[in-house]
Amino acid sequence: MASARFPGGKSVDVAANWTAPAPGRPVCVNGTPWILYLLEECVDNVWEYCSVVIGLVSMFCFLMSTLPQVYEAHRNGKVEEAMSFGFLFFLFSGDLTSFAGCYLTSQLPIQLVTVVFYIFTDLILISQFLYYKIKNSSSRKSPVLKWLCFAWCGAATLVLLALPKLIVKNNATLDPKSPSTSNSVEVTGYICGYLASIFYLSSRFPQLYKNFQRQSTEGTSYLLFALAMMGNGTYGFSVIVVLPARKGSKRTFIIKHLAWLIGSLGVLILDFFVTAQFIMYRKNCSAKSSTLLRVPEVEPLLREEVELSML
Repeated sequence: MASARFPGGKSVDVAANWTAPAPGRPVCVNGTPWILYLLEECVDNVWEYCSVVIGLVSMFCFLMSTLPQVYEAHRNGKVEEAMSFGFLFFLFSGDLTSFAGCYLTSQLPIQLVTVVFYIFTDLILISQFLYYKIKNSSSRKSPVLKWLCFAWCGAATLVLLALPKLIVKNNATLDPKSPSTSNSVEVTGYICGYLASIFYLSSRFPQLYKNFQRQSTEGTSYLLFALAMMGNGTYGFSVIVVLPARKGSKRTFIIKHLAWLIGSLGVLILDFFVTAQFIMYRKNCSAKSSTLLRVPEVEPLLREEVELSML
């Protein structure tokens, strides 16, 4: 009989005539096939299964979060007035440090592709911000600016599509069995995790101040923050729900995920303040719009009264 090692220190007996998995795949007997194929992770209990499903929901929310803001910026055309560049800068810096963590700690391919998509959407938001800022500040329309923006987005797309292949190729040259390499990679991964958390937490403060300064949230899409709240909430829940299935030290497991939990739950709390701003400043927008609607009706009456007084 052969012994197969599962995550969490579990081991089971495997029949001697059992067919070995494909090279590069972990040995897994009772695991869920589609999770093993997609994530290369052996999931053999309901707690881990729920954690994976909730984690995929979180990933989907994050992937979709920036798209409503891209559309809102295109529709409104005044994104530089609504969005804080500090928000975009810290968001981009957080995704870059997360990307560095995935690279240095040899994370799964799906995680690498996800972070690359985050960086791609960040570049779109930053490109839109700079495009409309230059366009609206210029007195005349320049077609060159539009083509430069398209060229920048196209070049960024090609570079980001080539990055995963280059990184996987470079990771093959690392020796994971070397103790010094393993320790340095683990320490660097923790550092990148905490740096990403700091950047993500810092990203909300410039936008909160921008909304407070304008007393308005016009030009920003609430779905950007709502989907981010769903993504951060489900991510934290996916980490907590797997605790009953852990056979080892639960404290060690929490410590290993502490940096990302701090970032996710901290941003979740700050996004509640952003939500409060959307609720409060929506009343201001409705009051302004109602005032503008009343002005055309009042002005003719005032003119008639002035004419009658003159007669």
